[in-house]
Amino acid sequence: MAAETFGENTIVIDLGLDRGEPETYARPTRRTVAPWFAPVLIALLVLVVAGGSAAPPAPALSPLLTLRVGPADTYALTDNNELLAQTQGTLAAYDLATGTERWQIASDRPTYRLRAANGLVLMRPWTSYGPGRPNTTALSLATGLTRWRHDGTVMNLTGSDALLGVFAVRSGGTNRRVQGPVQSLQPVDGTVLWEVQVPGTAVLLGVPGPGDAGPRMMLVHDNRTAAVHDLATGQKLASAELPAANYGPENPAVSGGVVLLRHLGRYGVMISAYDPVTLQRLWQRSADTAYEVRDCGPVACLNSPDGVRGIDPATGAERWYRAGWRGVEQRGAMTLAYGTANGGADPVGIVDPSTGNVLSDLHGWRIVGGTDGDRLLVTRDVAAGARTMVAVAEPGLPGPRPLADLPPGTGDCQAAPGRLVCRSASGELVVWAYTLKE
Repeated sequence: MAAETFGENTIVIDLGLDRGEPETYARPTRRTVAPWFAPVLIALLVLVVAGGSAAPPAPALSPLLTLRVGPADTYALTDNNELLAQTQGTLAAYDLATGTERWQIASDRPTYRLRAANGLVLMRPWTSYGPGRPNTTALSLATGLTRWRHDGTVMNLTGSDALLGVFAVRSGGTNRRVQGPVQSLQPVDGTVLWEVQVPGTAVLLGVPGPGDAGPRMMLVHDNRTAAVHDLATGQKLASAELPAANYGPENPAVSGGVVLLRHLGRYGVMISAYDPVTLQRLWQRSADTAYEVRDCGPVACLNSPDGVRGIDPATGAERWYRAGWRGVEQRGAMTLAYGTANGGADPVGIVDPSTGNVLSDLHGWRIVGGTDGDRLLVTRDVAAGARTMVAVAEPGLPGPRPLADLPPGTGDCQAAPGRLVCRSASGELVVWAYTLKE
C-alpha cells in the first residue's frame, strides 16, 4: 500500500503481493533456527550451572596431622601404615590413613631410635645412664604397653621374625659388629630362647639357607673363623676359616644367594664368593679398584672411585660398567644409582640392575626416605632456596612428576603410601596427604 499527495487530494495505491515479498514472511512454514541450536544451548547452561556449584579441586598436598615436637624427638613409620612419634614427653601411635591417634603413653627419656618389628615397638634411649640400665624397651604396637626390656640392642635379620639381643660395638651399615652373648628373644615376653657366646668380637649378618629353609645367622669372628647358626636353635651348622680382610659393616655382603667377601690376595685385592650353606668357596676374581660390594638384586655391584660394575653373583662375570656412577642403593624393589660415594646427595636415577640402564633420570633432585610402593618422592630447592618442590618419581617416567611446593623450612621427610611426613623449622611434625594428578 502506498500513498501520494497532490495538493489537497490523497491518492491511495494498493500494490498487493506483486512487489516480491512472499506470504511466508508473515507465516513461516519451516524452522528459522538450526535444529542443533536448542540442545547446544541447554548443554551450555548445564555446564555453567554445574561449574558454578562444583567444589574446587583438592590440593595435591594437604596437611592431615600436625604435632608439636622438640629437636630431640624422633618418629618412625611402620609397615602397617602407622606413625610412631615422640612428642615432648609422650610417645603415640597414629593411623596414617585418617590421622587418628591410636594410643599414647608417657616417655620418660628421649629416644634415639624407634623401630617396629614382630608386633613390637623397640625403643632405644639416647643414654642408658650406666651399666645395668635397659638399652632397649619393647612395647606392644597395638596398645603401647611395655612388654619387656633388654640390656643390649635388639635387632632382626632380613626375612626372619627372630629377634636377636646383642651387645653391639659401634658400627654402621648392614652388618653389626658384636661382642659377648648373642641371644634369641621370645617376642611375647623377652625370654631368652638360646644364646651363642662371642669370645672377642664378630661381624653378624644374615645369610640364606638351603631352598625354603629361611635365613640363618652368620658370625665372622675376629680370628677369621666364620660360623653359620640355625636361627631356631642357635646350633652351629657350618664353619670355615676365611682370608684376612677388613671385616666391617658392609664386608662380607650377601647378593644373589652367595656371600661375597672383599679381601687381600696374593696379587692384590680380590673378591671371593662362598656358599652360605657349606661356606665352600665358589669363585674368585680381582676386585680391581672396588672398595665396596653391594647387593643390587639380580647382580652384585662393585663400587669404586672410577665407576660401578655389575657382576653375576653366581660366576663373578661382569655384566655392565658405568663410569659416571659412584654408588648404588636398594630402595624396596627399586635400585638407585648415585654420582657420589656417600649416596643421597647426587642421585643419577632409578636404574635397571640387570642392564645398568637408567629408567628415570633424577639429576638435581634429593631422595626422600621411604617409598610409596613402586614410587619415590624427591625434592629440590627452587627460586634460590625460597621454596622446596616435591615430586614423584617412578620407573618408566623420564623424570620426576612435580606434585606441589612445601612450606619454607620443611625438612627431615619420610614417605609412606599416599603420605609425606616432615619436620618444620617452627617445631612441628606434619603429615601431608598427597594425590597424584593424572
